[in-house]
Amino acid sequence: MALSAETGELVEIFQWLTEEESLKERISPKDYDHCKQEIADIFLYLIRLSDKLEVDLLEAAKDKIKLNAQKYPVSLSKGNATKYNKR
Repeated sequence: MALSAETGELVEIFQWLTEEESLKERISPKDYDHCKQEIADIFLYLIRLSDKLEVDLLEAAKDKIKLNAQKYPVSLSKGNATKYNKR
C-alpha cells in the first residue's frame, strides 16, 4: 500500500503537465528535487517488497522485457499506443 501511495505522489507532480512540460529542463528545481525524493521512496519500497517476496528484481525485469518483446513486436507496436492486436 505504501508503494502505491508513493507512486501516487510522483504522479501528482506530472498530473496536469504536458509531455513537453514534464521534461527535466522544463520543471522547476523544486519539483525536480521532489521527483527525485518520490522516485527514491518508490525504489526503496520496491526493494523491500521484492526482498519479502524473494523476487530477484533484475531477473524479473529481464524476463518481463523478453515477454514484452514477444507480446508487442517492434514492427507492430513502434509509434502506436494501441495494442497491435486491438487495431
